[in-house]
Amino acid sequence: MKTYNELYLNARNLLRQKGVESYNLEARILVAKAAGKPVAELLRDLNLYATPAIEEAVQASISRRLAGEPVAYITGTWEFYGLPMIVTPDVLIPRMDTEVLVDTAKELLIGRKMDARILDLCCGSGCISCALGHELPASKLVAVDISASALDICRKNIALNRLNSRIITMQADASVSPPLGIGKFDMLISNPPYVASGEILTLDPSVRDYEPVWALDGGENGLRFYKSIIKFWKSVLRPGGYLLFEVGEGQAEDVKEMLLAGGFESADTRRDTLGIERVVFGRMSFQDSEAYSVF
Repeated sequence: MKTYNELYLNARNLLRQKGVESYNLEARILVAKAAGKPVAELLRDLNLYATPAIEEAVQASISRRLAGEPVAYITGTWEFYGLPMIVTPDVLIPRMDTEVLVDTAKELLIGRKMDARILDLCCGSGCISCALGHELPASKLVAVDISASALDICRKNIALNRLNSRIITMQADASVSPPLGIGKFDMLISNPPYVASGEILTLDPSVRDYEPVWALDGGENGLRFYKSIIKFWKSVLRPGGYLLFEVGEGQAEDVKEMLLAGGFESADTRRDTLGIERVVFGRMSFQDSEAYSVF
């Protein structure tokens, strides 16, 4: 039998040889998952012996990772904004870039509209809704996605984070008009598909081959969903309400122009940790939010 430390060192070396950048962290996560332990507990128990069943589970997980499968899908969980998230291949893996979207929403609402009604459009796993629900305890949220399987994961994450009383889910298509009776919102926040169709095949294999393509493909130039959401969904915003988007690298100026042309009185951006303009947001005029239609 091998100790947990031996299993970890072997996993780390295999991942490093494969060129996995975060081989240390991933080795810890995969061994901990196979052992049924939190990472902190694994580190405490490194000198203990693992059972043959655990050793086999570690080997199976490492084989899947070496084949290119993302760690989050192997473990079935990931963290976003400090919260645990269930993830499956039905949803995109939550990324740190998207935390800037949550930061921006908080910046705009805290001290101004703490009890905001927020729409999370293209919600996927529900990571944005859960983060905002946790950070803004007086808010109410509606999480919307076209995918029934994604909404199932979203509901599980809402329950996991004990937010059932403040977040509801709804199935709807972001590229057409919103359902009747959805109501009005102080903020619409969205991380829509924004990879240009022609660039899908150039993505890292761990993304291209495992994450749902429908949640990545933003049309010919990657801007299809921004146009549709501004055209069809701005009507759900109350006067003075905010629309926030996550955008891909190099898309910020185009999306800002769309917001201004679509009747928003202002548009601005926020950068991620690498200095990339990652969030674009606009504020709706206090005039009739349905007065403009340029698309």
